[in-house]
Amino acid sequence: MRKLYFLIIIFSIRCFSQNFEGEIVYSNDYKSKSPQLKDEILNSTMGTKQEYFIKNGNYKSVTNGQFLIWQLYVNKNNKLYNKLINSEALLWNDANIQGDEILSVLTNKNVITILGNNCDELTLTCKSGVQKYYYSSKFSVDASKFINHKLGNWYDFVSRSNSLPLKTIIENTQFTLISTAVEIKPMKLDDNLFSLPKGIKTEKSPY
Repeated sequence: MRKLYFLIIIFSIRCFSQNFEGEIVYSNDYKSKSPQLKDEILNSTMGTKQEYFIKNGNYKSVTNGQFLIWQLYVNKNNKLYNKLINSEALLWNDANIQGDEILSVLTNKNVITILGNNCDELTLTCKSGVQKYYYSSKFSVDASKFINHKLGNWYDFVSRSNSLPLKTIIENTQFTLISTAVEIKPMKLDDNLFSLPKGIKTEKSPY
């Protein structure tokens, strides 16, 4: 449970001339490295679809997984809230705690085309494994809004790319995740989308 929650927090975390506001839909594919855990179980647990909404330094991620229902990052208090299927309360993590260490950084230009967009590649070699991000400057983000968001190496990525990822490859000792954008929807979003549900309990995550 602890390991699964930690991996979700770290790897679920994730637009034109102005900063992107809207939704990006990702297709997620997990490949297990453990003979005791089948790919099908890992994908159904973690989710194969992710709907990612972002506006003014806040973001929300909704999945079709059987463990994590949604995540919400609230910029003003720098907390990442997680709604798990087996918990009535929202479990929050302090986004200022990185929980990893970056050993090296490598950037390559014009590596891949995603949805018609030429993307550069940023590779972070970390203690946890290797993280590769593919991004286009068309989908820009204000990195200064995430200066305290160290969790999941998010600021390390956006401070170098100033963009949102259109594809991410995460590899660690337990699995490989390939997350690819399949739809990009620029739109105006209601601020209420990034508010906590009224009356819901919140607890500091024990993980």
